[in-house]
Amino acid sequence: MEGKEEDVKLGANKYSERQPIGTSAQTDKDYKEPPPAPLFEPGELSSWSFYRAGIAEFIATFLFLYISVLTVMGVVKSPTKCGTVGIQGIAWAFGGMIFALVYCTAGISGGHINPAVTFGLLLARKLSLTRAVFYMVMQCLGAICGAGVVKGFMGKHEYTTLGGGANTVAHGYTKGSGLGAEIVGTFVLVYTVFSATDAKRSARDSHVPILAPLPIGFAVFLVHLATIPITGTGINPARSLGAAIIYNKDHAWDDHWIFWVGPFIGAALAAIYHVIVIRAIPFKSRS
Repeated sequence: MEGKEEDVKLGANKYSERQPIGTSAQTDKDYKEPPPAPLFEPGELSSWSFYRAGIAEFIATFLFLYISVLTVMGVVKSPTKCGTVGIQGIAWAFGGMIFALVYCTAGISGGHINPAVTFGLLLARKLSLTRAVFYMVMQCLGAICGAGVVKGFMGKHEYTTLGGGANTVAHGYTKGSGLGAEIVGTFVLVYTVFSATDAKRSARDSHVPILAPLPIGFAVFLVHLATIPITGTGINPARSLGAAIIYNKDHAWDDHWIFWVGPFIGAALAAIYHVIVIRAIPFKSRS
């Protein structure tokens, strides 16, 4: 019995370094504000991790466009919306893919998959201008290729007839309404990105980094539910550009500026809010 009691004691203390899940994990973690990223970092150009991150952004945006635009095409193609996944299904396709792809690429590139997210993080000095420009280029190329594969599967005639998944302002809404919807929608997304990846929260709550892709994907899902009837929901200039280039019809280009200006304004507002409000909140640990 004495031996067994000793085993029990050893078993109870064997993993004493484990932290409990939840807010009770606020123990003696130290928090240090990460230094601002340099505006220009030429040394990155000679690093393989830099190019690996760009490749990850390309592949992620390619897969994002492939799944999301193909879902949109399936809904538009059906003669009855009751026989398809509908608007809710489209929203789940966009949000679900962002959740999966952020989870897959966060450790490689940060899982941006969106020039607006990259732009917001650049303004908050989370990455260099060198990396930001490279990411945006790779995201746009990935989006064009993803939409191109969808067109190749469906055929030129059917793809064009069904609208190509291009973003336009819906009838009954003004361009101002569309711009406003894109600004607010992108603010929700980028604000969620900042909150889900905030270093202070990571120091307080050990579960936050693990769950970060979930609120980001869910934000995309909710914004799509709200704004699909208005603009088809852009909130991602690469997604809008890829579909517009492959679709290549005048009415898609007429409103295309909205899907760059709106997301960039929304991302800038989220970055300003993060710097002024979120980063200004003092860190308190339970030590």
